[in-house]
Amino acid sequence: MGREILLLVDALAREKNVDKEIVFGALELALASAAKKKFTEDVEVRASVDRATGEFSFFRRWEVVKNEEIEVPSRQYKLHEAQEEDPEAQVGEFIEEPLEGMEVGRIGAQTAKQVIVQKIRDAEREQILNDFLARKEHLVTGVIKRMERGNAIVESGRLEAMLPRDQMIPKENLRLGDRVRAYVWKVDRMARGPHLMLSRTAPEFIAKLFELEVPEIEEGLLEIKGAARDPGSRAKIAVHSKDARIDPIGTCVGMRGSRVQAVTAELAQERVDIVLWNTDPAQFVINALAPAEVSSIVVDEEKHSMDIVVDEENLAQAIGRNGQNVRLAAELTGWELNLMTETDAQKKSEEETSKTRAEFMEKLDVDEEVADILVQEGFATLEEVAYVPLTEMLEIESFDEATVNELRSRARNALLTQAIASEEKVEHDIEDLMKVEGMDHDTARLLASKGIATQEDLADFATDDLIELTEIEAERAKALIMAARAPWFAETNA
Repeated sequence: MGREILLLVDALAREKNVDKEIVFGALELALASAAKKKFTEDVEVRASVDRATGEFSFFRRWEVVKNEEIEVPSRQYKLHEAQEEDPEAQVGEFIEEPLEGMEVGRIGAQTAKQVIVQKIRDAEREQILNDFLARKEHLVTGVIKRMERGNAIVESGRLEAMLPRDQMIPKENLRLGDRVRAYVWKVDRMARGPHLMLSRTAPEFIAKLFELEVPEIEEGLLEIKGAARDPGSRAKIAVHSKDARIDPIGTCVGMRGSRVQAVTAELAQERVDIVLWNTDPAQFVINALAPAEVSSIVVDEEKHSMDIVVDEENLAQAIGRNGQNVRLAAELTGWELNLMTETDAQKKSEEETSKTRAEFMEKLDVDEEVADILVQEGFATLEEVAYVPLTEMLEIESFDEATVNELRSRARNALLTQAIASEEKVEHDIEDLMKVEGMDHDTARLLASKGIATQEDLADFATDDLIELTEIEAERAKALIMAARAPWFAETNA
C-alpha cells in the first residue's frame, strides 16, 4: 500500500507539474477529512504520510487555549490541563493522540479523492499563474472560452483569466470563440475562479499596445509619459523622445498612420490624440488641449489648477463633445483645468482685484487709491506686503520709505491678529474634545482638522476608520474612542 501511495504521488506531481510536497500535503488533508467522518462529534484530525515508505497514520488533536476561552471541548484543551500533561505547553500549540487501527472506508476514500483532485487543481492553477507573473508580461492574448454573467473567461494556453463586463470597451460585442487581447489589470487570489483579472478600458492598455507597435519605445528611444481614455470613443497619450533626432509624434503615427491605426483597430476604432509631453506643466496642458488654441494660462500651484483662456470660437473645440477634450487633458496632465473666454477671464480678474482691494482697505486701513496702487504693482496678499524685500517696495514711485514701512508694519499686525483669532477659534473648537480622557492638544487639533469636532463625533467612529483618516496608532485610536464612549456606558449603568 505504501509503495502504491508513493507511485501515485510521483505520477501526479509529474502529470500536473507541481511539487511533490504539494501532493503529499493534499493527500494528508484528504485523509484527515475522510477520517473525521468516523466521528460523530466535531473533532480535529491530522494525517501524516511517511515520505519514505508511503505509510500513513492519524492523530486526534486539541488546540491549547486560555481557560476562559474554551468554546469547543472536543477540539480545545484548557491551558492548565494541558500543562499538567506537558509543563511546557503554550496557548496556540496542539496536544495530539495517535488513532490506532483507523480505516477511512469507501465513503472516506471517495471524499479523499475529491479533496486531492481539488487541491492539486488549485496548486496547478497557482503554478501556471506564478509562471506567467514571473515573465512580467502585461498583455494577455487568448480565446473567449465561456461567458459567466456577462464576464468573459479568456483562455491563453494553459492560463485562464477573466475579463469583467465593466472592463470591456462599451458597445463591444465579444462572443464565444473570439480572439481577444487585454491588459493584466490585477491579480485576485481570493477569487473562486480565475485569479487574473483583465481590462480593455485601462489607460495602461493603450500604452502597452503602442509599445507593441512602436519598436522605438521598447528600445528606450521614446517614452509614453501617460495616457487618458474615454474607452471606445477617444484617448490621449503623452510621448517624449529621449533622442532629439526622433519625432515622437510622427514615430507613433507611423508611415501613412499605420502604427496608430493598428492601435485604434484593437480599441474598436477609438480615436487617439498623440500629445507631446513637456517638463513645463503649462506647455504640456497647451499641447494636451490641441487642436484648440490657447490664448493665455494662469497657473495656481497651491490649488494645482490652471485657468485657461481661449477665444470664443475655440471654446467649444477646447471643451469637446460632452466635455471630453478638456476632461481627458485634465486626466493626462494631472491638473484641474478651468476653461474660459477672454470675457470670463476679465470678469474673474476684476472680481479678484476688487476682493484684494477691499481686503487691503480693511486690513491695512488705507484708502482706495493706496489699495489700487498695491494691486497694480502685483501685490495679492497681506503676506506679500509684509514680507516682500524692502528694496522691491521702495521701487514703487508712489510710496516713500515712511509709507512703505508703515504698510509693512500694518500688514504684519493684521497677520498677527488673524493668527491669534485662528488660534482662539481652534481652542474653542477643540474644547469638547479635550474632555476626553487621555486627549492632548495636538491630537485634538488633528481630529478637528478632519471634521471630528466633538466627543460625540469621536465616539461614533470605528477604530479602523479613525486610523485610516488620521493615521493615529491603533492602540491610541482604540483608547481614545473607548474614552469618548465612556459617557454612554455611564448612562447605561445609571
